[in-house]
Amino acid sequence: MNHWLVKSEPFKYSWDHLVKEGEGMWDGVRNYAARNNLMAMKVGDPILFYHSNEGKEVVGLAKVSKEHYPDPTTEEEAWVVVNLVPVELFPKTVTLAQIKADPRLKGMDLIRLSRLSVVAVKPEEFDIIVALAHES
Repeated sequence: MNHWLVKSEPFKYSWDHLVKEGEGMWDGVRNYAARNNLMAMKVGDPILFYHSNEGKEVVGLAKVSKEHYPDPTTEEEAWVVVNLVPVELFPKTVTLAQIKADPRLKGMDLIRLSRLSVVAVKPEEFDIIVALAHES
């Protein structure tokens, strides 16, 4: 099982959109590295859902419900989508500032590859972020 983080601007597609839909299609990816990450996702893989630009924070946990298939929003064959389902709205968001300040997360792809909308997350990084989201 792999762990992932997906980023979206809340005004385009937020956590609330995903919850309302029940299952969402993660489309519009037009970067080959992010596309390759989508192609590596397997059903059940856990995903940290991150609001970019507004908020800059991890807000919840989702999982892959359908593996990659052609992106129906374009005729270009290079692009794919996956489907996600919401699992949990975190009790506390985990901000980008918190992530950057935590020495255990300094090598995280969210920081290193900040322009990618889909990045891999190491299991230990994933566990730290989930723990931070559940701290009292």
